[in-house]
Amino acid sequence: MSPSHVPPLALKGIFTAAVLLALSGCASLQPDQAVAPLQTLTREQWQADLPWQQTQEARQAAQQRTQSLLTQPLDPQAAVQLALLNHRGLQATLYGLGMADADRVQALLWPNPVLSLGRLVRGEETEIERGLAFNLTALLGRGARQDAAQQALARQQLQAAQQVLSIAGDARRSWIQAVASQAQLRHAQTVLDSAEAGAELALRMHKAGNISAYRLAREQAAQADARLWVDQTRLQAARDRSALLRALGLDTTTGATLRLPDQLPPLPETRRNATAVEQQALDQRLDVQAARRQSSQLAASLGLTRQTRLVNVLQLGYENNRSNTEPTQHGPSLSLELHLFDWGQARTSRARQAYEQSLEQTAQVALEAQAEVRDAQLRADQAWRTARRYHQEVLPLARQISDETLLRYNGMLLGVNDLLADAREQARLMAASLMAERDYWLAETDLSQSLLGPLDSGGSSRQVAAPESSAPAGPRGSAAGH
Repeated sequence: MSPSHVPPLALKGIFTAAVLLALSGCASLQPDQAVAPLQTLTREQWQADLPWQQTQEARQAAQQRTQSLLTQPLDPQAAVQLALLNHRGLQATLYGLGMADADRVQALLWPNPVLSLGRLVRGEETEIERGLAFNLTALLGRGARQDAAQQALARQQLQAAQQVLSIAGDARRSWIQAVASQAQLRHAQTVLDSAEAGAELALRMHKAGNISAYRLAREQAAQADARLWVDQTRLQAARDRSALLRALGLDTTTGATLRLPDQLPPLPETRRNATAVEQQALDQRLDVQAARRQSSQLAASLGLTRQTRLVNVLQLGYENNRSNTEPTQHGPSLSLELHLFDWGQARTSRARQAYEQSLEQTAQVALEAQAEVRDAQLRADQAWRTARRYHQEVLPLARQISDETLLRYNGMLLGVNDLLADAREQARLMAASLMAERDYWLAETDLSQSLLGPLDSGGSSRQVAAPESSAPAGPRGSAAGH
């Protein structure tokens, strides 16, 4: 049938269907697009993937990727990738973004018309009433409501990004702690071997009558102290490894194959510029962006309130009344709320106050962000200077003293006790240097996180703080006297 022969009613139906199809097509669900900004963030900041594991195939692929990463010694980037792959709370957040996308689509949908049917009987007369009403109030603020829904989704994406930031920072800090504890344990074992050798030598010299019982007791006390240190560092290393597995989302069975490098990365040669760091934080920090987004959302809400403050209930409809004794009645109808008491001034005032409040809160968030970054920069700079001083001054001087001590011992100018005391001092300084390196990398991780979001951004991840006494700085000096 050619278009010229299509009946008018058929053309009207085709047109109506086309309009409805167009309206529904403008409001399609796109949950993957809601998650895409987070995936972009992980790729840009850590060169890591954040797959949304919605299917069994995706979960199996994540498990295979996990096993592949565990075949090599774990570096900081691989630690972040494992955390993103295995953090179940993060997967729950991705589903929350899908829900927010559904809310966005809901705000885009046109309101459904209301169909009313009635059958009235009066004597022998039967009247059939039919009406079709459309809520015009919902249409007046549709544009502003769409903007507000989009802003709400964007704000939730920023909150989810803060959770990703916290999870990644937790993984890096846990990795630093675990590697540092492992290095301390190896060093403590080396010190114990030296102390045992010194105690054995002292015992032989005591039997030969070359040293007193007092000197023998001091060397044996040093040996016992070294054993205690090994026990403490072994416990700390085990706890830090357990904390790392938790941060990576790995169970004990899967984490049994996890291997760590022997030492932390070398210290950088230079530091960041403080002014550039603060400006970078203001430009890209997620909490600042979220506060700005909230202000924009409230501005959109203020526009919606102004549009609808005098129109709360406005419906346009069409009524058709048919009777078996009277001609059919039909025609349009309009329902409008009369503003006798409520003119909407309170709603408008509240929306403006909320907007002004959000502006002040945004300024406060920016000030706190600058202060947090400045503090993190100061701590990282000081930790860097301390670690560098150990590497460039303290340890070289200690090695020089050790060489001179050995020369004097070989020249019979110093005794074996002096040699053993110097070895213990070397061990103490090396342990302190390892802890200084650990403290620097922890401070640097905090600084890197503060450039993107608050250090206490919450989420479901556990913040890892540097323990005040995670490992002693070495055997006590009381046993090193001579």
